[in-house]
Amino acid sequence: MPAKGSAEWKGDLPTGAGTFTAGDSITGGYTYKSRFEDGPGSNPEQLIAAAHAACFSMALSLFLGQAGMTAQSIDTKATVSLDKVGEGFAVTSSHLETTVKIPNADKAAFEKAVETAKNGCPISKLLNAKITMDAKLA
Repeated sequence: MPAKGSAEWKGDLPTGAGTFTAGDSITGGYTYKSRFEDGPGSNPEQLIAAAHAACFSMALSLFLGQAGMTAQSIDTKATVSLDKVGEGFAVTSSHLETTVKIPNADKAAFEKAVETAKNGCPISKLLNAKITMDAKLA
């Protein structure tokens, strides 16, 4: 099923502003300052971070289920880095931090599921970046 998103930008880069929509309920505004400085608003990398955290969490749920475990909760945060590379910018890394609550978990099976989800979720496959992770079983 295709996912839809849209964006509009008005003005030049330093002083312009834009809006974005993702799906039916995610909207926001973005500016040069919200992306490259510490200004208010959102930016595309935040959307990528949210997508990566959500994708990983769903994939982890799948792989835990295949290992006979059901998580009470999977809490994942992603930090995406946008860095100057050559003449432009690139997303160079995404760091996942997840805390998973599973009663009577098999630690080895958990670690295998985490690694499989990190490498196998579709957003991980999409990113041409280094993906690191800290996983904690609670």
